[in-house]
Amino acid sequence: MDVLRARDARRGRLRARSPALRRLLPVAVLAVVCGLLPGCSGDAAPGAAGRSTTARAAVPLQPGDLQGAYQKVVRNVLPSVVQIQAGDHLGSGVVYDDRGHVVTNAHVVGNEQKFRVTIANSEVELGATLVSSYPQQDLAVVKLDRVPDGLRAARFGDSGKVEVGQIVLAMGSPLGLSSSVTEGIVSATGRTVSEGNDDGGTGATIANMVQTSAAINPGNSGGALVGLDGLVIGIPTLAAVEPDLGGEAAPGIGFAIPSSTVTNIADQIVKNGRVTDSGRAALGITGRTVVGGDFQPDGVAVVEVKDGGAADQAGIRSGDVITRLGDTDITTLTSLSEALAVEQPGDRTTVAYRRNGNSKTVAVTLGEL
Repeated sequence: MDVLRARDARRGRLRARSPALRRLLPVAVLAVVCGLLPGCSGDAAPGAAGRSTTARAAVPLQPGDLQGAYQKVVRNVLPSVVQIQAGDHLGSGVVYDDRGHVVTNAHVVGNEQKFRVTIANSEVELGATLVSSYPQQDLAVVKLDRVPDGLRAARFGDSGKVEVGQIVLAMGSPLGLSSSVTEGIVSATGRTVSEGNDDGGTGATIANMVQTSAAINPGNSGGALVGLDGLVIGIPTLAAVEPDLGGEAAPGIGFAIPSSTVTNIADQIVKNGRVTDSGRAALGITGRTVVGGDFQPDGVAVVEVKDGGAADQAGIRSGDVITRLGDTDITTLTSLSEALAVEQPGDRTTVAYRRNGNSKTVAVTLGEL
């Protein structure tokens, strides 16, 4: 599996393990998928209140149909894409239901509680209030203080059925240019990306991200990645930056949080006001990266063990240095987060660690973040 490491945010750059992608820039991008809004094609299944989802796969189009398909998706989906002003920063969001909930990135809302939201094709600013932010998955939900007439909720597709080569549209407010649309394809699926926690980043490690060639620029974060069926398949969040080009964005390499993750987190926030079931595996430790005699990262030192957590039950103690999880070598705290991101709570795996110079391996049943 390819694993990329990124530093989040509106201004931050992301570093990638791949030589070609040494840094990544989290930015808001909107994806448009046919069937996303009322009036789009596709059978919708009931979702959260006022919102609908679908599991129907995208339908291939003939070349002569492409322009009309693009225009139809834009007409249907763009009204569900908004611009969010959080303090002195701009980002994007997607209308989640007809009650005025809007889903976006946690790094877009930052530490703010109040926001100004502008709907597509309108210059009227609406007030909004934070419902909850979940930095661990870089997602947040805000709610409009007043629901305007005709507000359209987007429809979300099944990101598990997204295929490489599928045409997608990205909608958002790059560089403050609201209601902007770009196009590309799904370049890859199943990417695991880690944001940094500087420059406003959340430090999140996110699994199963959708890689796309659709242009993603600062201000696109929190928008929608949409297929030609009008269904949102992801929330664009990160874009690659090539340092050899003077920090310029690397064309055609961006990442979106999959819609399955978005709806899971947003549904919980809308219903409960917070995330109650992360679905994320955890060891139940606080750790820090340690370096070896060559001054290179050499493992994760356990600083604290949560009582009753996975590590505690496996006999791991404070002072141990974790060097491997399952088949993955662990050299840094980020690499441990990336390894855990692709696991599930309750999974059985092994942890290798050093204690007083001796190497040990134990079986572990993973807990929940």
